[in-house]
Amino acid sequence: MTRRPTPEDLLRFRIPTDPRLAPDGGTIAFTVQAVAPRGDGYRTSIWLAPVAPGDGEPRQVTHGGKHDRAARFAPDGRALAFISDRRPIDDAAAVGSDDVPGQIQVLDLAGGEARRLTSLPRGVDAFEWAPDGRSILAWSSSRSADETARRGGRKGDPQQPPDSDYHFIDRLTYLANGRGYVYHLRARLWLIDAATGAARRLTDGSTDDGHAAWSPDGTRIAFSANRRRDADLVERLDVFVMDVATGRTVQITGGEMAHFTAPAWLPDGRTVAALGHRFEAAAGTRSDLWLFAADGSDNGPAAGRNLTAPHDRMPRSAIASDLTPNEESRLGTSPDGAWITVLMPDAGCFDLFRVATRDGGIERLTHGPHVITAFDQVAIDAGRSRITFVQSDPTHPSEVHVLDLDASGRPSGAPRRRSHLNDDALAEIAAIQPVERWVEVDGRQVQGWLYPAAGADANAVAPPLVAEIHGGPHSFYAWAPNWEFQVLAGAGISVWASNPRGSEGYGQDFNAANFRDWGHGPMRDVLAGIDALVADGLADPDRLGLTGGSYGGYLTNWIIAHDRRFRAALTARCVSDMTMLMLTGDISGGEFGRQEFGVAPWEDPGYYREISPLTYAARIRTPLLIQHSDNDLRTTIGQAEALFTVLRSLRRPVRLMRVPGENHELTRSGTPFRRVENLVQVRNWFAHFLVSRRRGMPPVPRVHGGQ
Repeated sequence: MTRRPTPEDLLRFRIPTDPRLAPDGGTIAFTVQAVAPRGDGYRTSIWLAPVAPGDGEPRQVTHGGKHDRAARFAPDGRALAFISDRRPIDDAAAVGSDDVPGQIQVLDLAGGEARRLTSLPRGVDAFEWAPDGRSILAWSSSRSADETARRGGRKGDPQQPPDSDYHFIDRLTYLANGRGYVYHLRARLWLIDAATGAARRLTDGSTDDGHAAWSPDGTRIAFSANRRRDADLVERLDVFVMDVATGRTVQITGGEMAHFTAPAWLPDGRTVAALGHRFEAAAGTRSDLWLFAADGSDNGPAAGRNLTAPHDRMPRSAIASDLTPNEESRLGTSPDGAWITVLMPDAGCFDLFRVATRDGGIERLTHGPHVITAFDQVAIDAGRSRITFVQSDPTHPSEVHVLDLDASGRPSGAPRRRSHLNDDALAEIAAIQPVERWVEVDGRQVQGWLYPAAGADANAVAPPLVAEIHGGPHSFYAWAPNWEFQVLAGAGISVWASNPRGSEGYGQDFNAANFRDWGHGPMRDVLAGIDALVADGLADPDRLGLTGGSYGGYLTNWIIAHDRRFRAALTARCVSDMTMLMLTGDISGGEFGRQEFGVAPWEDPGYYREISPLTYAARIRTPLLIQHSDNDLRTTIGQAEALFTVLRSLRRPVRLMRVPGENHELTRSGTPFRRVENLVQVRNWFAHFLVSRRRGMPPVPRVHGGQ
């Protein structure tokens, strides 16, 4: 007997990420995230799965740290390196500390314990083996291999006051949501001896160097960085190629507005593929797949060859899901370099495509409805390739799959699932399958999904409905799991999740259609979907709710200030004051505002007042729950405080729900017990007004504020 979805189900799901194939294609390594026993954190571990089902089931192979991740096979397939925060037995400084930087560990697959390879003071963020297996390329914010003597200091002297903890800031981008101060944490590239762990710094810029890839012969490294003079003032990225032996570095992309990343070498070693654009349509610009000369001979303002522009696809798009994480974009190449594998969206799916390097022709390798968010590809034999990937859909969290390609680069059979991490949890849950719907608004087709309320009778009164709005604004709802939708539908409330103009995945014109229009146009798109559901008898017009997070919180605030149809609303990690958005937190500055609206707030303050929901807050009469995390550095807590202050001063039905210890990512990667409580409060808020049909404010939970 199955039951309806509940918030507590979130604690049971195990989420695989970052799959990697062994060089011979016979084994998959991947990271699995699980909830800690008390629900107060996560544990990540490395798992191995044989590609052939007859060779056994997936198994966990690391147990030593709270967080083991980023598994990478050595080129000879005999060892597996990964990043771990496990404490060294002889490290006295780590005793009693929860803040242990991740270091590279190497596990001999023939047996034995993993050995720690690196000891960089600030740990390792990511790494890749050199093709010959004798060295490893790592990126780390460490400034030297030994920082213990960098500064004298008075720590440990009880007779002296502590060292100064003031921060002195000279540049923007000094904060990052979820990390705090980062002005002193600039990623540098390091070369690690795979036998001894000896480390040599390769780069030493004032900005981050990352997304690096070895050339096929192991003599050069391609990486992306913003090396402009005032890098903190502009969002740009270029691809560079460094000679490892000499350090000579050339820039291979060009243009004042260049934004290219995720470099990957073609097998000939003369060409580098990358994803990016030159902001042709401001913030709504589509990323494309490009080819560049690796020697920098073609790095002018119009450098490179755009392979995918004619298809108007959008690689590097971001899905909106509270279960499936977005992962860094990667590219795969066929053994002969004739094709490049890339993930691209299509009508709410995220699938594997291959792109011809000769003429940019594309072919689809997988077919939804689902989303694929990470993959790896290796050559196996006779020109054949193998791909492993993680795939999820609205009723199933991610699992690991494998797909074989024949010598022509086409699938030689159906994808095969190689993990079953969530089967036991899902066996007892009657998850709700959404129904795809489209509506036309202002000549554009808007896609959405209806999650029907559990227990709804087609012959009875239409159920209540909550409309959900994603953040970004440039992301998109997809054929991906969102447990908040499942919990609401399980509570007898249908959910409508749509992709208004400005959403990714539908081409550049659609993505850029919200330029200087975050409010009125997207509002028409959202309301049109609701109107169609009401007209079709699928939603009760007297029991409508509205919610969204980040930009979705902005649009929620905007809509309830301009439309009175909603019985209840919830705005999460919202934006109420557009000037505050551009001047505080980790996106502060003029760049974001100019890309979205063509002007910075100090250049036209009147316009920013006009587009701020706070300007119209006096019109809001819908009961509103304002959810915001104290440590949110993307849309800072002042956004919630300002809106709450105005509405409470006007004696409107409003409640502020402040969440301690969390940041902008509460609903996606926040502490598990707080994510569960958030789902409980979302469900209860809308159930109070839409299911129970009550008009007064619901009681405050008996236990709150830690008391």
